[in-house]
Amino acid sequence: MDPKKAPRDAADAKRIALAILGRPDDWGPDFVKRTPYLSAPGYWPVLDTDCAWEAGTAPRSVLYSVTAYSEIPAAGGKGPLRVAATVTVHRTVTDADWEMASTLEEALRCPEQELRQGERITSLKSLAVPYGADENLDTLMEQGSYLADAFKGPQSYSWYQMRIGQVSVAAVVKGAPGRPPAEGNTAQIRVTGLMQARAKTQLGANS
Repeated sequence: MDPKKAPRDAADAKRIALAILGRPDDWGPDFVKRTPYLSAPGYWPVLDTDCAWEAGTAPRSVLYSVTAYSEIPAAGGKGPLRVAATVTVHRTVTDADWEMASTLEEALRCPEQELRQGERITSLKSLAVPYGADENLDTLMEQGSYLADAFKGPQSYSWYQMRIGQVSVAAVVKGAPGRPPAEGNTAQIRVTGLMQARAKTQLGANS
């Protein structure tokens, strides 16, 4: 990383995060913005002791974090394929490492999680790739079953997160009836690749 390009404050971190963030067309040509499109300022999800996600306060180690919500709307008997991209800019590389470790711990602690009322994931499994084993990037993958009151039967769920220096990027896909898992996987690979490339550019990383 180029030290001269490291974020100096929250405003600088916001600029970097928004430059990296995956937009609807980064997922694929059929994706559009959801409403609301961007997470509220200061939003930080926390997994409580009952394995339910709730709104919390971002730790001091986070300079800025933002999530963009997109989807392929329901059509032709197929449900909506909903996705989200998140970029978090930490104060230091060590802080970003700790976030990756915390995310892995959450999956191990709570293989079943309540995303919000009427939505949950079950049978969550995770795989972490340590520093130096994947282009010097920390990588975390999670897969499980997505259950929603609006759908019949379980759907696919996939989370992919990677760290580039003091920045982490993540992409989540929640499946829907009529949407094969491969459709979401392709979109997820596409958006994470684009965010990874942008993060390297923003931080002056060597190719």
